[in-house]
Amino acid sequence: MGQRYHDDQRALQDRFETRRLADRLDEATAEVIGDAHRRFIERQDLFFLATADADGVPQCSSKGGAPGFVRVLDDRTIAFPLYDGNGMFLSAGNMAANPHVALLFIDLTDGTRLRFNGVAELVDEGPLLDAYPGALLVVRVLGEAVFANCRRYVPTRASSTPSQFVPDGASPPPVPDWKRDAWFDGTLPAGDPALDPDRPSAPSIPRF
Repeated sequence: MGQRYHDDQRALQDRFETRRLADRLDEATAEVIGDAHRRFIERQDLFFLATADADGVPQCSSKGGAPGFVRVLDDRTIAFPLYDGNGMFLSAGNMAANPHVALLFIDLTDGTRLRFNGVAELVDEGPLLDAYPGALLVVRVLGEAVFANCRRYVPTRASSTPSQFVPDGASPPPVPDWKRDAWFDGTLPAGDPALDPDRPSAPSIPRF
């Protein structure tokens, strides 16, 4: 399937004399998820998701969970959960309007990067959703291209601390403190955990 370079990409490749390099790298673009891809994807606890609406206006967000929260379902398909967020549904709404997505996985311990481009489907019921405790929706992505990227500009970290907000199915996570800010009074949906006075909260947003 390859990258299917468009005219503007080709123009820049020709300007900087990288067409041959781009074509060689395109040979390494896979149409299926190999064993090495699967192992890498399923040990990540974070990735970046790019979506666009029906007019092509983009959004970019990070998605996190416990290692293995992104699952490889078969050699073309992955799935990941959408947990409680800020209620804007920017990414999910975009995927409903325009299913084409791009995912970027980065292992910050060594800088390894993997891109996964495909077509997304929102799953709101059934065994796949049930397999993710605490998920509002599950995104299933049929892959079109999977390929590695050079790691040279990625800053690395020795280790990472798992987020305390990721649902694990064993005990309820704390609620984000911003949901209890007076500014949001009257805006939360019925049944939101933040409305339970016995549910603990924890800091979750920087104060700029």
